[in-house]
Amino acid sequence: MTAQATEDQDGRPPRTSSFLVTLLKRGTPALATATTGLTDEIADPTPLRAFKRISRMAGAVDARYNDGLLLRAARYVVLVPLAYRIVAVPGAFGAFVSAHGSTGVVPVALVALCSMALSAFGIYWMLRSSPFRSDLAARLLVSDLIITVAFQLVIGLTEPTSVFHDALGVADKHLLGDIALLTLAIGIPSGLALAALSLPVRLLSDFLNSGSANFAQAWSLYPTIFGVLFTGIGALILLGLGTRLALAYGIRNGRLAERAQQHRMLHDTVLQTLEAISLGGTGESVDRLVEVQRLARAQAMELRQTIETAAAQREEEASRPLGEKLAALAAEMARDGLRAQLVIAELDEDTLSEVRQIALRDAVRESLRNTMKHSGTDKVVVRVEERDGGIAVITRDHGQGFSPDARPAGFGISQSINARLGEVGGTALVESTPGSGTRVTLWVPF
Repeated sequence: MTAQATEDQDGRPPRTSSFLVTLLKRGTPALATATTGLTDEIADPTPLRAFKRISRMAGAVDARYNDGLLLRAARYVVLVPLAYRIVAVPGAFGAFVSAHGSTGVVPVALVALCSMALSAFGIYWMLRSSPFRSDLAARLLVSDLIITVAFQLVIGLTEPTSVFHDALGVADKHLLGDIALLTLAIGIPSGLALAALSLPVRLLSDFLNSGSANFAQAWSLYPTIFGVLFTGIGALILLGLGTRLALAYGIRNGRLAERAQQHRMLHDTVLQTLEAISLGGTGESVDRLVEVQRLARAQAMELRQTIETAAAQREEEASRPLGEKLAALAAEMARDGLRAQLVIAELDEDTLSEVRQIALRDAVRESLRNTMKHSGTDKVVVRVEERDGGIAVITRDHGQGFSPDARPAGFGISQSINARLGEVGGTALVESTPGSGTRVTLWVPF
């Protein structure tokens, strides 16, 4: 993906907007646009005033572009508010027990346990190996919001008035974590909405508990809420601008490395030849001319071959769809003695980036090599299908299989497979039973 915003396939210019505004509106998912609109000015090492550099980092991005790997990495920031709730809620519960003993302890204990269980599940769900599903994430966020409101009301309905406010402090820790969670996950408007909603909810909880609503008591949490909001906003800004700056430096350094490689190639070929020609030599002028022509012709052929080879490789990789890449891989394996039957469902391959196609192909190659070395069979079925918002390649053989507890050395999901797929947000899974063969499922998101 080039750092510059490009036109869509239909010829329309990209829909640009300020990266900082997009980030604050959408939360960390806006980091998926961070690779667009990058200019050399952002990574310019020349010292600049801080505000000027920040304004460049916060410049225009293509709001429709989504980098899957950045999007996947950005989601992990929500682990911070989830971890906060796991620590803060038990702390508030401990303080309640120390102050009031067993009075009203059962309802607040249930609230604390439910909060910790919900946060622990959220952490597990974020760290699991299964593909990320945005629709399920949205349902989980809505469920968490409903539970947050329910905690406040449960405390109001069940706690004795004498311990109500201290018991409400346990539910408040969960509320603060949820405000931070929404701010980071889906943007500042959502965090502000929950902050505004918390006032009438706390007033209602107070009314259910005592028959009257104490506005001053309900408002007393808002300095802390504002602190959480400002912290979330600051974290978003630092994370977003830092990511943009790091990407800009990475692109700039990549260009410098490519330029250095080109310089080395020119030094070792063209420059060496020109210097050899310029040195002159003994002998007749006709013989010298012939020698110069020979050197020039040899160098021209070598340079042309280098350029054409590089261009052909880029064109070949870019033009061939995933199905053809895998077909070429099957032919490669056939030359080594493994017969791979390729079954490809109808795919929307245009949505799978070239980087992910290459990573998937290379992971399949490693999987097939494992089959050749360990399965005891020379036949394998390779099936390609759309699955869970991405493309899965399943290799299935009916060889000797193995027990997961006694996996042969070097078999299965090797580090190379994990590394290739992990770089593009993919996953790998090996399933095998002795005597029943092995199934390897490789998946990358669109």
